[in-house]
Amino acid sequence: MLPVIYTDRFLEHRTGAMHPERPERLAAIVERLRRSPLAASLTWQEPRRATREQLLWVHSAELVETVEQVCRAGGGSLDPDTTVSAESFEVASLAAGGWLDGVDAVIRTGEPAWVLARPPGHHAEREQAMGFCLFANAALAAQYALRVHGRARVAVLDWDVHHGNGTQQLLWQEPRLAYISLHQSPHYPGTGYSHERGSAGNVLNVPLLAGCARKEYQQALDALVWPFIERFDPEVLIVSAGFDGHIDDPLAEMALRASDYGDFARQALARTRRVLFGLEGGYDLDGLAESVFAVTEACLSVHTRQV
Repeated sequence: MLPVIYTDRFLEHRTGAMHPERPERLAAIVERLRRSPLAASLTWQEPRRATREQLLWVHSAELVETVEQVCRAGGGSLDPDTTVSAESFEVASLAAGGWLDGVDAVIRTGEPAWVLARPPGHHAEREQAMGFCLFANAALAAQYALRVHGRARVAVLDWDVHHGNGTQQLLWQEPRLAYISLHQSPHYPGTGYSHERGSAGNVLNVPLLAGCARKEYQQALDALVWPFIERFDPEVLIVSAGFDGHIDDPLAEMALRASDYGDFARQALARTRRVLFGLEGGYDLDGLAESVFAVTEACLSVHTRQV
Protein backbone atom coordinates (compact mmCIF):
# COMPACT_ATOMS: atom_id res chain seq x y z
CA MET A 1 0.00 0.00 0.00
CA LEU A 2 1.19 3.50 -0.84
CA PRO A 3 0.38 6.31 1.63
CA VAL A 4 -1.09 9.38 -0.09
CA ILE A 5 -1.38 12.46 2.10
CA TYR A 6 -4.21 14.65 0.85
CA THR A 7 -7.25 16.63 1.97
CA ASP A 8 -9.97 18.43 0.04
CA ARG A 9 -9.04 21.49 2.10
CA PHE A 10 -6.11 21.94 -0.29
CA LEU A 11 -8.70 23.08 -2.83
CA GLU A 12 -9.63 26.05 -0.59
CA HIS A 13 -6.45 27.96 -1.43
CA ARG A 14 -7.92 30.29 -4.06
CA THR A 15 -5.56 32.14 -6.37
CA GLY A 16 -8.04 33.88 -8.67
CA ALA A 17 -9.30 33.43 -12.19
CA MET A 18 -6.70 32.41 -14.78
CA HIS A 19 -3.96 31.76 -12.22
CA PRO A 20 -1.92 28.69 -13.24
CA GLU A 21 -1.66 27.33 -9.69
CA ARG A 22 -5.34 26.56 -9.27
CA PRO A 23 -7.42 24.00 -7.35
CA GLU A 24 -8.22 22.10 -10.54
CA ARG A 25 -4.64 20.83 -10.56
CA LEU A 26 -5.23 18.65 -7.51
CA ALA A 27 -8.76 17.74 -8.55
CA ALA A 28 -7.41 16.32 -11.83
CA ILE A 29 -4.75 14.30 -10.02
CA VAL A 30 -7.11 12.86 -7.42
CA GLU A 31 -9.71 11.89 -10.02
CA ARG A 32 -7.04 10.14 -12.11
CA LEU A 33 -5.75 8.13 -9.18
CA ARG A 34 -9.11 7.21 -7.68
CA ARG A 35 -10.40 5.93 -11.03
CA SER A 36 -7.22 4.04 -11.89
CA PRO A 37 -6.32 0.36 -11.45
CA LEU A 38 -3.99 1.50 -8.67
CA ALA A 39 -6.80 2.83 -6.48
CA ALA A 40 -7.03 -0.25 -4.27
CA SER A 41 -3.31 0.05 -3.46
CA LEU A 42 -3.51 3.62 -2.16
CA THR A 43 -4.07 4.61 1.47
CA TRP A 44 -5.41 8.16 1.69
CA GLN A 45 -4.39 10.10 4.80
CA GLU A 46 -5.50 13.51 6.09
CA PRO A 47 -2.58 15.83 6.92
CA ARG A 48 -1.79 17.48 10.20
CA ARG A 49 -1.23 21.22 10.47
CA ALA A 50 2.40 22.32 10.76
CA THR A 51 2.86 24.32 13.95
CA ARG A 52 4.11 27.89 14.03
CA GLU A 53 7.25 26.64 15.79
CA GLN A 54 7.91 24.23 12.93
CA LEU A 55 7.39 26.93 10.30
CA LEU A 56 9.96 29.04 12.16
CA TRP A 57 12.59 26.35 11.58
CA VAL A 58 12.81 27.65 8.01
CA HIS A 59 11.03 31.03 7.94
CA SER A 60 11.25 34.31 9.78
CA ALA A 61 8.51 35.26 12.20
CA GLU A 62 7.83 38.30 10.01
CA LEU A 63 7.04 36.15 6.97
CA VAL A 64 4.74 33.80 8.86
CA GLU A 65 2.91 36.75 10.43
CA THR A 66 2.59 38.55 7.10
CA VAL A 67 1.04 35.54 5.39
CA GLU A 68 -1.37 35.02 8.28
CA GLN A 69 -2.40 38.68 8.44
CA VAL A 70 -3.00 39.04 4.71
CA CYS A 71 -5.17 35.92 4.77
CA ARG A 72 -7.10 37.11 7.84
CA ALA A 73 -7.83 40.33 5.97
CA GLY A 74 -9.46 38.30 3.21
CA GLY A 75 -6.47 37.70 0.94
CA GLY A 76 -4.28 39.60 -1.45
CA SER A 77 -0.94 39.44 -3.24
CA LEU A 78 2.31 38.54 -1.50
CA ASP A 79 4.29 39.16 -4.67
CA PRO A 80 3.28 39.69 -8.33
CA ASP A 81 2.83 35.92 -8.86
CA THR A 82 1.66 34.80 -5.43
CA THR A 83 -1.95 35.36 -4.43
CA VAL A 84 -3.69 34.19 -1.27
CA SER A 85 -7.29 33.96 -0.12
CA ALA A 86 -8.83 33.95 3.34
CA GLU A 87 -8.18 30.22 3.82
CA SER A 88 -4.66 30.15 2.41
CA PHE A 89 -2.70 30.38 5.67
CA GLU A 90 -4.53 27.40 7.10
CA VAL A 91 -4.24 25.46 3.85
CA ALA A 92 -0.52 26.20 3.53
CA SER A 93 0.00 25.06 7.12
CA LEU A 94 -1.79 21.81 6.28
CA ALA A 95 0.33 21.43 3.15
CA ALA A 96 3.53 21.85 5.17
CA GLY A 97 2.21 19.43 7.78
CA GLY A 98 1.41 16.92 5.05
CA TRP A 99 5.05 16.85 4.01
CA LEU A 100 5.96 16.12 7.64
CA ASP A 101 3.42 13.30 7.71
CA GLY A 102 5.06 11.99 4.56
CA VAL A 103 8.45 11.90 6.26
CA ASP A 104 6.89 10.00 9.15
CA ALA A 105 5.43 7.43 6.75
CA VAL A 106 8.67 6.92 4.83
CA ILE A 107 10.74 6.47 7.98
CA ARG A 108 8.15 4.23 9.64
CA THR A 109 7.74 1.86 6.69
CA GLY A 110 10.99 2.21 4.75
CA GLU A 111 8.80 2.62 1.68
CA PRO A 112 7.80 5.60 -0.51
CA ALA A 113 4.93 7.97 0.15
CA TRP A 114 3.16 10.76 -1.77
CA VAL A 115 2.17 14.23 -0.57
CA LEU A 116 -0.42 15.67 -2.93
CA ALA A 117 -0.65 19.16 -1.50
CA ARG A 118 -0.88 22.77 -2.56
CA PRO A 119 0.30 25.49 -2.40
CA PRO A 120 3.75 24.33 -3.54
CA GLY A 121 6.85 25.42 -1.66
CA HIS A 122 10.25 25.32 -3.32
CA HIS A 123 10.43 29.04 -4.19
CA ALA A 124 9.55 30.27 -0.68
CA GLU A 125 12.60 31.80 0.99
CA ARG A 126 13.23 32.51 4.65
CA GLU A 127 11.90 36.06 4.38
CA GLN A 128 9.76 35.94 1.23
CA ALA A 129 6.81 34.02 -0.20
CA MET A 130 7.12 33.96 -3.98
CA GLY A 131 6.56 31.98 -7.17
CA PHE A 132 3.14 30.61 -6.07
CA CYS A 133 4.80 29.30 -2.85
CA LEU A 134 3.98 30.31 0.73
CA PHE A 135 6.03 27.96 2.93
CA ALA A 136 9.09 25.90 2.04
CA ASN A 137 7.60 22.41 2.32
CA ALA A 138 10.59 20.37 1.16
CA ALA A 139 13.12 22.28 3.25
CA LEU A 140 10.88 21.96 6.30
CA ALA A 141 10.47 18.22 5.71
CA ALA A 142 14.25 17.81 5.48
CA GLN A 143 14.76 19.70 8.75
CA TYR A 144 12.03 17.57 10.35
CA ALA A 145 13.85 14.39 9.37
CA LEU A 146 16.97 15.73 11.10
CA ARG A 147 15.38 17.25 14.19
CA VAL A 148 12.57 14.84 14.99
CA HIS A 149 13.75 11.56 13.50
CA GLY A 150 17.46 12.04 14.05
CA ARG A 151 18.48 11.22 10.50
CA ALA A 152 22.11 11.99 9.71
CA ARG A 153 21.76 12.85 6.01
CA VAL A 154 18.72 13.92 3.99
CA ALA A 155 18.70 14.90 0.31
CA VAL A 156 16.16 16.88 -1.68
CA LEU A 157 15.99 16.11 -5.40
CA ASP A 158 14.08 18.82 -7.27
CA TRP A 159 13.01 17.97 -10.81
CA ASP A 160 10.53 20.84 -11.16
CA VAL A 161 11.29 22.82 -14.32
CA HIS A 162 11.99 25.92 -12.19
CA HIS A 163 14.95 26.13 -9.84
CA GLY A 164 13.95 25.85 -6.18
CA ASN A 165 15.68 28.98 -4.93
CA GLY A 166 13.94 28.76 -1.57
CA THR A 167 14.94 25.17 -0.85
CA GLN A 168 18.50 25.91 -1.91
CA GLN A 169 18.72 28.96 0.36
CA LEU A 170 17.36 27.08 3.35
CA LEU A 171 19.61 24.02 2.93
CA TRP A 172 22.75 25.90 1.85
CA GLN A 173 24.44 26.11 5.27
CA GLU A 174 23.56 22.63 6.58
CA PRO A 175 26.07 19.92 5.52
CA ARG A 176 23.69 17.15 6.64
CA LEU A 177 21.23 18.29 3.98
CA ALA A 178 21.80 18.14 0.23
CA TYR A 179 19.93 19.89 -2.56
CA ILE A 180 19.99 18.69 -6.16
CA SER A 181 18.08 20.45 -8.93
CA LEU A 182 17.56 19.88 -12.65
CA HIS A 183 15.82 22.89 -14.18
CA GLN A 184 15.37 24.96 -17.30
CA SER A 185 17.86 27.82 -17.50
CA PRO A 186 17.66 30.69 -18.18
CA HIS A 187 14.20 30.77 -16.65
CA TYR A 188 12.35 31.92 -13.52
CA PRO A 189 13.58 32.64 -10.84
CA GLY A 190 17.00 33.29 -12.34
CA THR A 191 18.99 31.16 -9.87
CA GLY A 192 20.45 27.68 -9.95
CA TYR A 193 23.73 28.09 -11.80
CA SER A 194 26.24 25.25 -11.70
CA HIS A 195 28.71 27.29 -9.63
CA GLU A 196 26.17 27.50 -6.76
CA ARG A 197 27.40 24.56 -4.64
CA GLY A 198 26.44 25.16 -1.01
CA SER A 199 28.63 25.89 1.99
CA ALA A 200 29.88 22.30 2.15
CA GLY A 201 29.55 21.24 -1.47
CA ASN A 202 26.07 20.00 -0.57
CA VAL A 203 24.29 21.64 -3.53
CA LEU A 204 24.25 20.39 -7.12
CA ASN A 205 22.58 22.47 -9.81
CA VAL A 206 22.09 21.09 -13.30
CA PRO A 207 20.78 23.91 -15.53
CA LEU A 208 19.32 22.65 -18.83
CA LEU A 209 18.49 24.56 -21.98
CA ALA A 210 14.92 24.91 -23.20
CA GLY A 211 13.77 22.03 -25.38
CA CYS A 212 15.46 19.24 -23.45
CA ALA A 213 13.71 15.87 -23.49
CA ARG A 214 14.31 12.45 -21.95
CA LYS A 215 17.74 12.00 -23.55
CA GLU A 216 19.23 15.16 -22.06
CA TYR A 217 17.66 14.60 -18.65
CA GLN A 218 18.90 11.02 -18.56
CA GLN A 219 22.42 12.07 -19.46
CA ALA A 220 22.39 14.58 -16.61
CA LEU A 221 21.00 12.04 -14.16
CA ASP A 222 23.57 9.40 -15.07
CA ALA A 223 26.58 11.71 -15.21
CA LEU A 224 25.85 14.06 -12.31
CA VAL A 225 22.74 13.51 -10.22
CA TRP A 226 22.83 9.83 -9.30
CA PRO A 227 26.59 9.85 -8.55
CA PHE A 228 26.13 12.91 -6.32
CA ILE A 229 23.26 11.28 -4.43
CA GLU A 230 25.12 8.00 -4.07
CA ARG A 231 28.16 9.78 -2.62
CA PHE A 232 25.99 11.72 -0.18
CA ASP A 233 24.20 8.47 0.78
CA PRO A 234 20.96 9.97 2.18
CA GLU A 235 18.92 8.15 4.77
CA VAL A 236 15.82 9.81 3.32
CA LEU A 237 15.36 11.20 -0.19
CA ILE A 238 12.73 13.92 -0.66
CA VAL A 239 11.66 14.60 -4.24
CA SER A 240 10.26 18.03 -5.08
CA ALA A 241 8.14 16.54 -7.83
CA GLY A 242 7.13 19.28 -10.22
CA PHE A 243 5.77 18.23 -13.60
CA ASP A 244 6.06 21.50 -15.51
CA GLY A 245 8.82 20.01 -17.63
CA HIS A 246 6.05 18.11 -19.45
CA ILE A 247 5.91 18.86 -23.14
CA ASP A 248 2.38 20.30 -22.86
CA ASP A 249 3.03 22.57 -19.89
CA PRO A 250 2.23 26.24 -20.58
CA LEU A 251 4.89 27.74 -18.27
CA ALA A 252 8.07 26.19 -19.66
CA GLU A 253 9.66 24.81 -22.82
CA MET A 254 10.84 21.30 -21.96
CA ALA A 255 9.76 18.09 -23.73
CA LEU A 256 9.33 15.40 -21.07
CA ARG A 257 6.48 12.88 -21.14
CA ALA A 258 4.56 11.33 -18.25
CA SER A 259 6.39 8.04 -18.74
CA ASP A 260 9.73 9.83 -18.32
CA TYR A 261 8.75 10.95 -14.83
CA GLY A 262 7.79 7.39 -14.01
CA ASP A 263 11.23 6.23 -15.12
CA PHE A 264 12.96 8.94 -13.08
CA ALA A 265 11.00 7.77 -10.02
CA ARG A 266 12.04 4.16 -10.64
CA GLN A 267 15.67 5.22 -10.80
CA ALA A 268 15.37 7.09 -7.50
CA LEU A 269 13.66 4.11 -5.89
CA ALA A 270 16.41 1.81 -7.15
CA ARG A 271 18.78 3.73 -4.89
CA THR A 272 16.55 3.80 -1.82
CA ARG A 273 12.94 2.93 -1.10
CA ARG A 274 12.87 5.73 1.48
CA VAL A 275 11.59 8.36 -0.92
CA LEU A 276 9.00 11.03 -0.21
CA PHE A 277 7.45 12.45 -3.37
CA GLY A 278 5.86 15.87 -2.83
CA LEU A 279 3.95 17.86 -5.43
CA GLU A 280 5.42 21.13 -6.68
CA GLY A 281 4.52 22.56 -10.14
CA GLY A 282 2.77 21.27 -13.25
CA TYR A 283 0.07 23.28 -14.97
CA ASP A 284 -1.29 21.27 -17.89
CA LEU A 285 -4.01 19.26 -16.18
CA ASP A 286 -3.79 16.13 -18.33
CA GLY A 287 -0.01 16.09 -18.38
CA LEU A 288 0.09 16.67 -14.62
CA ALA A 289 -2.41 13.93 -13.80
CA GLU A 290 -0.72 11.39 -16.08
CA SER A 291 2.73 12.22 -14.70
CA VAL A 292 1.58 11.77 -11.10
CA PHE A 293 -0.03 8.48 -12.12
CA ALA A 294 3.26 7.34 -13.68
CA VAL A 295 5.21 8.11 -10.49
CA THR A 296 2.55 6.39 -8.38
CA GLU A 297 2.78 3.32 -10.59
CA ALA A 298 6.56 3.32 -10.13
CA CYS A 299 6.18 3.45 -6.34
CA LEU A 300 3.94 0.39 -6.40
CA SER A 301 5.92 -1.66 -8.90
CA VAL A 302 9.56 -1.26 -7.92
CA HIS A 303 11.06 -3.47 -5.25
CA THR A 304 14.78 -3.14 -4.65
CA ARG A 305 17.33 -3.31 -1.88
CA GLN A 306 17.63 -0.53 0.69
CA VAL A 307 20.61 1.80 0.45
